[in-house]
Amino acid sequence: MRQLTLVIAAICYAAMAQAQGEKAGDFDYYVMSLGWSSNWCALTGDDQSDPQCDAGRGLTWTLHGLWPQYENGYPSDCRTVQNDPNRSDSAQMADIMGGAGLAFYEWKKHGRCSGLSAKSYYATMRKAYKAITIPPIFAKITADLRVPASVIEDAFFESNPQIARDQMTVTCTQGMIQELRICLTKDLEPRRCGSDTIKDCTLKDAGLEAVR
Repeated sequence: MRQLTLVIAAICYAAMAQAQGEKAGDFDYYVMSLGWSSNWCALTGDDQSDPQCDAGRGLTWTLHGLWPQYENGYPSDCRTVQNDPNRSDSAQMADIMGGAGLAFYEWKKHGRCSGLSAKSYYATMRKAYKAITIPPIFAKITADLRVPASVIEDAFFESNPQIARDQMTVTCTQGMIQELRICLTKDLEPRRCGSDTIKDCTLKDAGLEAVR
């Protein structure tokens, strides 16, 4: 009976340790995800009455997140000794993320895995986002479009010649452009994406809603 008790205790302890997430700072590279704001609003934000979706915001590609990544798979909800960001720090990310709520969510799920403090993680996200040129043509989209997903990549490649084809990918969901993802080293230099990250959308008529 004592041996059985010890085995059960060991199993329970292992389950608890796993639930706490992976070790912070243990990852191979970042995936920076940019989302087309109007499509996110159509699919999710409108139902939540999210301020990001208010008319006149003029948002195009907003920062969804900067995700620590393994060569195959990714960590999330990691154990960290770093404190969570305060409301002011999260609110200051709204200009590039659309809102403070997303910033805090991304910290909890992904930022804790970076091994950085909350302030440093937010600063790293901003630095990565600012290093990318958003093609000006996207701000001129005043009507809903149906486009090949490949033209999204083409536009970003033209404006960002430092990025190679295998360092970027476009995703779709429910027939609409969802995200543009760029793979970066820990020093925020473009690098080849892992095999599980390169999943280019192949739709020829993906929806791209007008800028709001």
